[in-house]
Amino acid sequence: MKQISSRFSIAVHTLSLIAVVPTECTGDFIAKSVNTNPVIIRRIMSTLKKAGLIDVRPGVGGAYLLKPPAEITLLDIYHALDVVEDGQLFNFHKHPNPACSVGSMIEHTLRAELVEAQLAMEERLKRVTIQQLMDQVQPDE
Repeated sequence: MKQISSRFSIAVHTLSLIAVVPTECTGDFIAKSVNTNPVIIRRIMSTLKKAGLIDVRPGVGGAYLLKPPAEITLLDIYHALDVVEDGQLFNFHKHPNPACSVGSMIEHTLRAELVEAQLAMEERLKRVTIQQLMDQVQPDE
């Protein structure tokens, strides 16, 4: 299973930084802010570019947003990173014991709850934009 937390939060950090200081946002600059290897940043930036959220100037020109920060939601980023397998955030363990009363029913019983939890999370991500996050990081003066 792919890990959501670090790739997702790095992508949000990257887009927020590009929105705040667009003229300086090279992979190396972003990597210093995130405190990670520039290769990781370049991979995430490539994914964000394929999703149509950013573009990258050739050479050392850096990246810029293709949409205003108020139009980029956390759900857009979540979808861009393709962090879930087969559209399902939660996976089930394979081959529970069918002779066990719990093992034979656990996936069926739990699946509806987990689907509802995923939908609730995605609905929440849809309501939060990069601009809203930037407003919290850089309050009006």
